[in-house]
Amino acid sequence: MQTVTSADGTRIAYERRGDGPPLVLLHGGLTRRYWDPFVPHVADDFTVVVPDRRGRGDSGDAAAYSIEREVADARAVIDAVEGEPVLFGHSFGGLQAIEAARGAPVAGVVAFEPAYLDDEYRESADLAARMQTRLDAGDREGAAKLHLREVVHGGEIDDFDAWLDEWPVWPAPVDHVENSLRMNRAIEAHPLPDSLDVDAPALLLAGSEGPAHLHDSVRAISEALSDARLVEIEGVGHGGPTEAPARVAAEVRAFLKAASPRTA
Repeated sequence: MQTVTSADGTRIAYERRGDGPPLVLLHGGLTRRYWDPFVPHVADDFTVVVPDRRGRGDSGDAAAYSIEREVADARAVIDAVEGEPVLFGHSFGGLQAIEAARGAPVAGVVAFEPAYLDDEYRESADLAARMQTRLDAGDREGAAKLHLREVVHGGEIDDFDAWLDEWPVWPAPVDHVENSLRMNRAIEAHPLPDSLDVDAPALLLAGSEGPAHLHDSVRAISEALSDARLVEIEGVGHGGPTEAPARVAAEVRAFLKAASPRTA
């Protein structure tokens, strides 16, 4: 494991695997371990750099929190690698990747259902408030369930508890519920710009079974980027990079081969 110091002095931990052009993987919830099922599918072609977000895994934290600080963390990791990396972010990590690419030289950006909220959904979003109510009542597990039901399933699932029983990482999200709350509060206050000034090709990925509100956001993001390709992967939900890692890795390779032969 290696570390880098972010702009506000927070220590960000990351690990490297593989060999080739740099590919930085930015997770959404949980920790860098989210990417474990995906990394073997790309480590033969890339030097894979996988950081923990602040407040998670082996990274440090600060009392103050903002999306801008998370973006600065990603840029600190970018500065620590040799050459211009490709950024691949999932969920919040997708937002983090796109925002980091607005102010740092990168070879490309890939985002799987990035956590921007389109204006119509964002203006009525109350997930953070509902989570706070559960936390105030001492119900950390209930707050984590609210987060997962909305973010992973868009609030629509017939038997959520049965799904949780089969989900390999439950109940780990309970350990990070306070961080998920502050993240959701920041996302709900973060408008999607009409234009995203990213000077690199972008691939936007979505699962056909992912939340409807993120599908709306992905389309809006595609319009806001000057050079973006949008691909929907059939039969996959919000956890696409770990649900179908080989299929997602194939889309990433095809995109990078077309966008820049030197990164393929």
